[in-house]
Amino acid sequence: MDYNTKRPDLVLPEYGRHIHKMVDYLKTIHDRGLRNQMAKTLIEIMGNMNPHLRDVPDFKHKLWDHLAIMSDFDLDIDWPYPLPDREERNKPPDMLAYSDSDFGFKHYGKNLQHMLDVLSEYDEDTQLMLLKQLANHMKKSYVNWKKESVNDDVIFDDIEKITGGKIKIPRDKVTLAEVKQPKPTQNKFQNKNYKRRKKSKRY
Repeated sequence: MDYNTKRPDLVLPEYGRHIHKMVDYLKTIHDRGLRNQMAKTLIEIMGNMNPHLRDVPDFKHKLWDHLAIMSDFDLDIDWPYPLPDREERNKPPDMLAYSDSDFGFKHYGKNLQHMLDVLSEYDEDTQLMLLKQLANHMKKSYVNWKKESVNDDVIFDDIEKITGGKIKIPRDKVTLAEVKQPKPTQNKFQNKNYKRRKKSKRY
């Protein structure tokens, strides 16, 4: 039996083994004119595999780049676009910059601290409007996380703690909306048992 585990690895698995075999066959064609014609036909086949991307800019360019990659840059044809850089493709991606800081208010989300930091860039009226919206969002997050109601003063105190006292809430001007506690969810099995018990009590 010819198992995939014994076959060569696919360079771009999304195209499948048959497309890779066609690319290998292109290398065996001695007539350069026929080789160019067959390469264009293969590009059309590759494009038909992703019809939803036909209107994407540079789609054809990407297909020719994929053909070059699958052929290991060893296909002698008239390329309509410059070949991609082999070394750039094999270059490992840059490391992601992860935050090491410990944010003590995880139930609000780390982005809240960044939003509070940029409030000083706005005028007083806009700053008050944005601060009220952020405080209401914090109140919803608090109730969803803690599963209990919260006083507005707790939210205001947390804002002052997060900003190190740089932002003082004008508590006489800011009133937060009421947030109801989320109802406990029941799975389908629990609901069915409840209905059965309720129905059995009728008889």
